Amino acid sequence: MKTISFAIPCYNSAEYMDKCIESILACGGAQGTDDIEIIIVDDGSAKDNTAEKADEWRARHPGVIKAVHQENGGHGQAVNTGLANATGLYFKVVDSDDWLDRRAMEDVMAYVRSQVGRQAPTDLVIANYVYEKVHENTRTVMHYRNVFPEGREFGWADVGHFNPSQYLLMHSVIYRTELLRGMGLQLPKHTFYVDNIFVYVPLPHVKTIYYLDVDMYRYFIGREDQSVNESVMMSRIDQQLRVTRIMIDAVQLPSGVAEKRLERYMENYLSMMMCICSIFLRMINTDEAEDEREAIWAYLKQHNPDVYRHVRRSVLNMGTNIPTKAGRAIGITGYHVAQKIFKFN
Repeated sequence: MKTISFAIPCYNSAEYMDKCIESILACGGAQGTDDIEIIIVDDGSAKDNTAEKADEWRARHPGVIKAVHQENGGHGQAVNTGLANATGLYFKVVDSDDWLDRRAMEDVMAYVRSQVGRQAPTDLVIANYVYEKVHENTRTVMHYRNVFPEGREFGWADVGHFNPSQYLLMHSVIYRTELLRGMGLQLPKHTFYVDNIFVYVPLPHVKTIYYLDVDMYRYFIGREDQSVNESVMMSRIDQQLRVTRIMIDAVQLPSGVAEKRLERYMENYLSMMMCICSIFLRMINTDEAEDEREAIWAYLKQHNPDVYRHVRRSVLNMGTNIPTKAGRAIGITGYHVAQKIFKFN
Protein backbone atom coordinates (compact mmCIF):
# COMPACT_ATOMS: atom_id res chain seq x y z
CA MET A 1 0.00 0.00 0.00
CA LYS A 2 1.16 3.55 -0.78
CA THR A 3 1.05 6.19 1.93
CA ILE A 4 -0.86 8.71 -0.18
CA SER A 5 -2.49 8.90 -3.59
CA PHE A 6 -2.60 12.25 -5.38
CA ALA A 7 -5.27 12.48 -8.09
CA ILE A 8 -4.79 15.12 -10.79
CA PRO A 9 -7.87 15.69 -12.99
CA CYS A 10 -6.59 16.94 -16.36
CA TYR A 11 -8.65 18.39 -19.19
CA ASN A 12 -6.60 20.12 -21.89
CA SER A 13 -4.01 20.86 -19.20
CA ALA A 14 -0.78 20.50 -21.18
CA GLU A 15 0.20 24.13 -20.62
CA TYR A 16 0.45 23.85 -16.82
CA MET A 17 0.22 20.21 -15.67
CA ASP A 18 4.03 19.75 -15.54
CA LYS A 19 4.42 22.25 -12.70
CA CYS A 20 1.70 20.49 -10.73
CA ILE A 21 3.24 17.02 -11.19
CA GLU A 22 6.75 18.25 -10.39
CA SER A 23 5.51 19.81 -7.14
CA ILE A 24 3.97 16.50 -6.05
CA LEU A 25 7.08 14.49 -6.94
CA ALA A 26 9.03 16.86 -4.70
CA CYS A 27 6.81 15.82 -1.77
CA GLY A 28 8.81 12.63 -1.36
CA GLY A 29 11.66 14.56 0.21
CA ALA A 30 14.62 12.61 1.57
CA GLN A 31 12.56 9.42 1.74
CA GLY A 32 11.90 9.50 -1.99
CA THR A 33 8.70 8.75 -3.87
CA ASP A 34 8.33 5.02 -3.26
CA ASP A 35 5.30 5.52 -1.00
CA ILE A 36 3.70 8.24 -3.17
CA GLU A 37 1.23 7.58 -5.96
CA ILE A 38 0.24 10.15 -8.60
CA ILE A 39 -2.84 9.36 -10.68
CA ILE A 40 -3.10 11.58 -13.75
CA VAL A 41 -6.68 11.36 -15.02
CA ASP A 42 -6.91 12.51 -18.64
CA ASP A 43 -10.58 13.49 -18.88
CA GLY A 44 -11.00 13.13 -22.64
CA SER A 45 -8.58 15.94 -23.56
CA ALA A 46 -8.71 16.65 -27.29
CA LYS A 47 -7.39 20.18 -27.85
CA ASP A 48 -3.78 19.60 -26.79
CA ASN A 49 -1.30 16.84 -25.92
CA THR A 50 -2.44 16.25 -22.33
CA ALA A 51 -2.88 12.51 -23.01
CA GLU A 52 0.62 12.16 -24.44
CA LYS A 53 2.14 14.12 -21.57
CA ALA A 54 0.38 11.87 -19.06
CA ASP A 55 1.85 8.78 -20.74
CA GLU A 56 5.32 10.38 -20.84
CA TRP A 57 5.18 11.09 -17.10
CA ARG A 58 4.08 7.49 -16.43
CA ALA A 59 6.99 6.15 -18.51
CA ARG A 60 9.47 8.35 -16.63
CA HIS A 61 8.21 7.32 -13.18
CA PRO A 62 6.87 3.76 -13.35
CA GLY A 63 5.51 2.56 -10.04
CA VAL A 64 4.85 6.15 -8.94
CA ILE A 65 2.73 7.71 -11.69
CA LYS A 66 -0.36 6.21 -13.29
CA ALA A 67 -1.99 7.65 -16.41
CA VAL A 68 -5.68 6.89 -16.74
CA HIS A 69 -7.55 7.94 -19.88
CA GLN A 70 -11.33 8.26 -19.94
CA GLU A 71 -14.10 9.77 -22.02
CA ASN A 72 -14.89 13.29 -20.93
CA GLY A 73 -16.94 13.14 -17.74
CA GLY A 74 -16.04 16.39 -16.04
CA HIS A 75 -14.09 17.20 -12.91
CA GLY A 76 -16.27 15.06 -10.65
CA GLN A 77 -15.89 11.95 -12.76
CA ALA A 78 -12.13 12.50 -12.90
CA VAL A 79 -12.05 12.59 -9.09
CA ASN A 80 -14.18 9.41 -9.02
CA THR A 81 -11.69 7.72 -11.35
CA GLY A 82 -8.77 8.85 -9.23
CA LEU A 83 -10.40 7.43 -6.10
CA ALA A 84 -11.22 4.15 -7.86
CA ASN A 85 -7.54 3.74 -8.85
CA ALA A 86 -6.03 4.89 -5.54
CA THR A 87 -3.98 2.47 -3.46
CA GLY A 88 -2.80 4.96 -0.84
CA LEU A 89 -3.83 5.14 2.80
CA TYR A 90 -4.76 8.79 2.09
CA PHE A 91 -6.30 10.52 -0.92
CA LYS A 92 -5.59 14.08 -2.08
CA VAL A 93 -6.98 15.89 -5.13
CA VAL A 94 -4.71 18.46 -6.78
CA ASP A 95 -6.11 20.39 -9.73
CA SER A 96 -3.79 20.48 -12.72
CA ASP A 97 -3.24 24.26 -12.64
CA ASP A 98 -2.43 24.29 -8.92
CA TRP A 99 0.63 23.05 -7.03
CA LEU A 100 1.85 21.94 -3.60
CA ASP A 101 4.42 23.75 -1.48
CA ARG A 102 7.51 21.61 -0.95
CA ARG A 103 8.39 22.91 2.52
CA ALA A 104 4.85 22.57 3.84
CA MET A 105 4.54 19.07 2.41
CA GLU A 106 7.55 17.92 4.43
CA ASP A 107 5.40 18.32 7.55
CA VAL A 108 2.28 16.90 5.93
CA MET A 109 4.11 13.84 4.63
CA ALA A 110 5.79 13.25 8.00
CA TYR A 111 2.36 13.08 9.62
CA VAL A 112 0.62 10.85 7.05
CA ARG A 113 3.63 8.53 7.07
CA SER A 114 3.30 8.28 10.85
CA GLN A 115 -0.23 6.90 10.37
CA VAL A 116 0.87 3.90 8.30
CA GLY A 117 0.38 0.74 10.34
CA ARG A 118 -1.83 2.37 12.96
CA GLN A 119 -4.99 0.46 13.81
CA ALA A 120 -7.08 3.64 13.48
CA PRO A 121 -5.33 6.21 11.26
CA THR A 122 -6.60 9.79 11.36
CA ASP A 123 -9.64 10.25 9.12
CA LEU A 124 -9.00 13.79 7.91
CA VAL A 125 -5.76 15.78 7.66
CA ILE A 126 -6.11 19.53 7.13
CA ALA A 127 -3.61 22.22 6.16
CA ASN A 128 -3.77 25.78 4.83
CA TYR A 129 -4.20 26.85 1.23
CA VAL A 130 -3.11 30.01 -0.57
CA TYR A 131 -5.00 32.02 -3.18
CA GLU A 132 -2.32 32.70 -5.79
CA LYS A 133 -3.43 35.59 -8.02
CA VAL A 134 -0.44 35.24 -10.28
CA HIS A 135 -1.41 38.00 -12.73
CA GLU A 136 -1.74 40.47 -9.83
CA ASN A 137 1.32 39.08 -8.02
CA THR A 138 -0.72 38.79 -4.81
CA ARG A 139 -1.45 35.92 -2.47
CA THR A 140 -3.86 35.36 0.42
CA VAL A 141 -3.31 32.60 2.97
CA MET A 142 -6.42 30.85 4.28
CA HIS A 143 -5.54 29.27 7.63
CA TYR A 144 -7.44 27.58 10.46
CA ARG A 145 -5.20 28.25 13.46
CA ASN A 146 -8.08 29.92 15.33
CA VAL A 147 -10.36 26.94 14.62
CA PHE A 148 -8.36 23.75 15.17
CA PRO A 149 -5.97 22.59 17.89
CA GLU A 150 -2.41 21.96 16.72
CA GLY A 151 -0.01 19.13 17.44
CA ARG A 152 -2.60 16.49 18.34
CA GLU A 153 -5.40 14.44 16.89
CA PHE A 154 -8.85 15.76 17.81
CA GLY A 155 -12.57 15.42 17.11
CA TRP A 156 -15.43 17.78 16.25
CA ALA A 157 -16.09 18.57 19.93
CA ASP A 158 -12.65 20.25 20.03
CA VAL A 159 -13.26 22.54 17.05
CA GLY A 160 -13.52 26.29 17.59
CA HIS A 161 -15.40 29.00 15.71
CA PHE A 162 -15.01 29.41 11.95
CA ASN A 163 -14.78 33.01 10.76
CA PRO A 164 -16.98 34.04 7.78
CA SER A 165 -14.10 33.55 5.32
CA GLN A 166 -13.07 30.15 6.67
CA TYR A 167 -14.40 27.04 4.98
CA LEU A 168 -12.79 23.72 4.29
CA LEU A 169 -12.15 23.50 0.56
CA MET A 170 -10.89 20.61 -1.51
CA HIS A 171 -7.52 22.36 -1.42
CA SER A 172 -7.16 22.06 2.34
CA VAL A 173 -8.26 18.47 2.97
CA ILE A 174 -6.66 15.03 2.77
CA TYR A 175 -9.12 12.20 3.49
CA ARG A 176 -8.39 8.64 4.50
CA THR A 177 -9.09 6.75 1.28
CA GLU A 178 -11.21 4.00 2.80
CA LEU A 179 -13.42 6.55 4.55
CA LEU A 180 -14.43 7.93 1.15
CA ARG A 181 -14.91 4.46 -0.31
CA GLY A 182 -16.79 3.18 2.71
CA MET A 183 -19.37 5.95 2.51
CA GLY A 184 -19.73 5.40 -1.25
CA LEU A 185 -18.71 8.90 -2.33
CA GLN A 186 -19.55 9.51 -5.98
CA LEU A 187 -19.45 12.94 -7.60
CA PRO A 188 -21.82 13.74 -10.48
CA LYS A 189 -20.60 13.73 -14.07
CA HIS A 190 -20.39 16.82 -16.27
CA THR A 191 -20.87 19.16 -13.34
CA PHE A 192 -18.69 21.98 -12.06
CA TYR A 193 -18.42 22.98 -8.37
CA VAL A 194 -18.47 19.34 -7.18
CA ASP A 195 -15.59 20.16 -4.84
CA ASN A 196 -18.30 21.47 -2.50
CA ILE A 197 -19.78 17.98 -2.33
CA PHE A 198 -16.31 16.51 -1.75
CA VAL A 199 -15.66 18.65 1.34
CA TYR A 200 -19.20 18.59 2.75
CA VAL A 201 -20.83 15.20 2.37
CA PRO A 202 -18.06 13.06 3.99
CA LEU A 203 -17.79 15.21 7.15
CA PRO A 204 -20.31 13.30 9.32
CA HIS A 205 -18.21 10.16 8.71
CA VAL A 206 -15.05 11.86 10.03
CA LYS A 207 -14.29 11.06 13.66
CA THR A 208 -10.63 12.11 13.96
CA ILE A 209 -8.81 15.13 12.54
CA TYR A 210 -5.27 16.50 12.51
CA TYR A 211 -4.41 20.10 11.55
CA LEU A 212 -1.04 21.41 10.37
CA ASP A 213 -0.59 25.19 10.25
CA VAL A 214 1.46 25.10 7.03
CA ASP A 215 0.63 26.59 3.62
CA MET A 216 0.29 23.33 1.72
CA TYR A 217 -1.82 24.05 -1.36
CA ARG A 218 -1.30 26.82 -3.89
CA TYR A 219 -4.58 27.65 -5.60
CA PHE A 220 -4.07 29.43 -8.92
CA ILE A 221 -6.83 31.92 -9.58
CA GLY A 222 -7.47 34.51 -12.26
CA ARG A 223 -7.77 32.76 -15.64
CA GLU A 224 -10.69 34.03 -17.70
CA ASP A 225 -12.00 30.52 -18.36
CA GLN A 226 -11.74 29.43 -14.73
CA SER A 227 -14.91 27.96 -13.20
CA VAL A 228 -14.93 30.56 -10.39
CA ASN A 229 -14.74 33.50 -12.81
CA GLU A 230 -17.87 35.61 -12.21
CA SER A 231 -19.21 35.52 -15.79
CA VAL A 232 -18.47 31.78 -16.02
CA MET A 233 -20.36 31.17 -12.77
CA MET A 234 -23.42 32.94 -14.14
CA SER A 235 -23.32 30.84 -17.30
CA ARG A 236 -23.11 27.66 -15.20
CA ILE A 237 -25.67 28.57 -12.55
CA ASP A 238 -27.63 25.41 -13.38
CA GLN A 239 -24.68 23.35 -12.13
CA GLN A 240 -24.33 25.41 -8.96
CA LEU A 241 -28.01 24.74 -8.29
CA ARG A 242 -27.58 21.03 -8.98
CA VAL A 243 -24.66 20.74 -6.55
CA THR A 244 -26.58 22.64 -3.88
CA ARG A 245 -29.57 20.30 -4.21
CA ILE A 246 -27.29 17.27 -3.92
CA MET A 247 -25.82 18.71 -0.71
CA ILE A 248 -29.27 19.39 0.72
CA ASP A 249 -30.30 15.79 0.06
CA ALA A 250 -27.04 14.14 1.14
CA VAL A 251 -27.03 15.15 4.81
CA GLN A 252 -30.17 15.72 6.83
CA LEU A 253 -29.45 18.41 9.40
CA PRO A 254 -29.49 18.17 12.36
CA SER A 255 -30.40 14.47 12.64
CA GLY A 256 -27.61 13.29 10.32
CA VAL A 257 -24.85 14.88 12.39
CA ALA A 258 -23.89 13.75 15.88
CA GLU A 259 -21.74 16.70 16.96
CA LYS A 260 -23.28 20.14 17.50
CA ARG A 261 -20.21 22.02 16.29
CA LEU A 262 -20.12 20.05 13.05
CA GLU A 263 -23.83 20.65 12.59
CA ARG A 264 -23.29 24.40 12.97
CA TYR A 265 -20.40 24.38 10.48
CA MET A 266 -22.38 22.40 7.89
CA GLU A 267 -25.38 24.70 8.30
CA ASN A 268 -23.12 27.71 7.69
CA TYR A 269 -21.63 26.02 4.62
CA LEU A 270 -25.12 25.42 3.26
CA SER A 271 -25.93 29.08 3.96
CA MET A 272 -22.94 30.07 1.84
CA MET A 273 -24.08 27.80 -1.02
CA MET A 274 -27.59 29.25 -0.91
CA CYS A 275 -26.15 32.76 -0.86
CA ILE A 276 -24.06 32.06 -3.99
CA CYS A 277 -27.11 30.67 -5.79
CA SER A 278 -29.21 33.68 -4.83
CA ILE A 279 -26.60 36.29 -5.72
CA PHE A 280 -25.76 34.93 -9.16
CA LEU A 281 -29.41 34.44 -10.06
CA ARG A 282 -30.04 38.05 -9.09
CA MET A 283 -27.06 39.12 -11.21
CA ILE A 284 -28.59 37.33 -14.21
CA ASN A 285 -31.70 39.44 -13.54
CA THR A 286 -34.34 37.69 -15.65
CA ASP A 287 -37.78 36.41 -14.75
CA GLU A 288 -36.52 32.87 -15.26
CA ALA A 289 -33.61 33.47 -12.90
CA GLU A 290 -35.97 34.86 -10.28
CA ASP A 291 -38.12 31.73 -10.62
CA GLU A 292 -35.00 29.59 -10.12
CA ARG A 293 -34.07 31.55 -7.00
CA GLU A 294 -37.49 30.96 -5.49
CA ALA A 295 -37.34 27.29 -6.52
CA ILE A 296 -34.04 26.54 -4.77
CA TRP A 297 -35.34 28.08 -1.55
CA ALA A 298 -38.56 26.11 -1.88
CA TYR A 299 -36.48 22.95 -2.37
CA LEU A 300 -34.58 23.57 0.86
CA LYS A 301 -37.79 24.32 2.74
CA GLN A 302 -39.43 21.13 1.48
CA HIS A 303 -36.46 18.82 2.12
CA ASN A 304 -35.16 20.30 5.36
CA PRO A 305 -37.55 22.81 6.95
CA ASP A 306 -35.53 23.14 10.18
CA VAL A 307 -32.40 24.18 8.30
CA TYR A 308 -34.43 26.41 5.99
CA ARG A 309 -35.54 28.60 8.90
CA HIS A 310 -31.96 29.06 10.14
CA VAL A 311 -30.36 29.53 6.73
CA ARG A 312 -32.99 31.97 5.45
CA ARG A 313 -32.46 34.17 8.51
CA SER A 314 -28.67 33.96 8.44
CA VAL A 315 -26.57 37.09 8.02
CA LEU A 316 -25.47 35.87 4.59
CA ASN A 317 -28.97 35.44 3.24
CA MET A 318 -31.07 38.17 4.83
CA GLY A 319 -29.55 40.75 2.50
CA THR A 320 -29.34 38.61 -0.63
CA ASN A 321 -33.05 37.85 -0.78
CA ILE A 322 -34.68 41.22 -0.09
CA PRO A 323 -37.41 41.69 -2.69
CA THR A 324 -37.50 44.64 -5.12
CA LYS A 325 -34.75 46.24 -7.23
CA ALA A 326 -33.25 47.91 -4.18
CA GLY A 327 -32.97 44.54 -2.43
CA ARG A 328 -31.25 43.07 -5.47
CA ALA A 329 -28.74 45.93 -5.50
CA ILE A 330 -28.04 45.54 -1.77
CA GLY A 331 -27.37 41.83 -2.17
CA ILE A 332 -25.01 42.24 -5.11
CA THR A 333 -23.14 45.08 -3.40
CA GLY A 334 -22.66 42.92 -0.31
CA TYR A 335 -21.24 40.14 -2.47
CA HIS A 336 -18.70 42.45 -4.10
CA VAL A 337 -17.61 43.84 -0.73
CA ALA A 338 -17.02 40.29 0.50
CA GLN A 339 -15.15 39.55 -2.72
CA LYS A 340 -12.66 42.35 -2.00
CA ILE A 341 -12.24 41.42 1.66
CA PHE A 342 -11.73 37.68 1.16
CA LYS A 343 -9.84 37.93 -2.18
CA PHE A 344 -11.81 35.22 -4.00
CA ASN A 345 -12.69 35.13 -7.77
